Amino acid sequence: QVQLAESGGGLTEAGGSLRLSCAASGRTFSSMGWFRQAPGKEREFVAACFGAGGISYYADSVKGRFTISRDNAKNMVNLQMNSLKLEDTAVYYCAAGRLFSERSSDYEYWGQGTQVTVSS
Repeated sequence: QVQLAESGGGLTEAGGSLRLSCAASGRTFSSMGWFRQAPGKEREFVAACFGAGGISYYADSVKGRFTISRDNAKNMVNLQMNSLKLEDTAVYYCAAGRLFSERSSDYEYWGQGTQVTVSS
């Protein structure tokens, strides 16, 4: 059974940092990524990481502030979030699949989500 388990969300002030982790079990994936959904908004792409070499891609809104990384030995993907802004507040979801994509429909498996709240 495939499972994605996120951890590391929480509350921080604007300008602070948080680190999210996602542990996959049941199989390995070519592509792993992060999406987020704020209240009243659609789920949006944040970052993705592809392959053993860790090719990465970011949404413009987080580029330069967030870093995605993979630990292939542990079948995990991490998201280091620095210089957090109020607008980063959302539920963050880990996603995994075969395609390197920013479209949520291209990911086959999803975690349960972890809340990130940035306060002023």
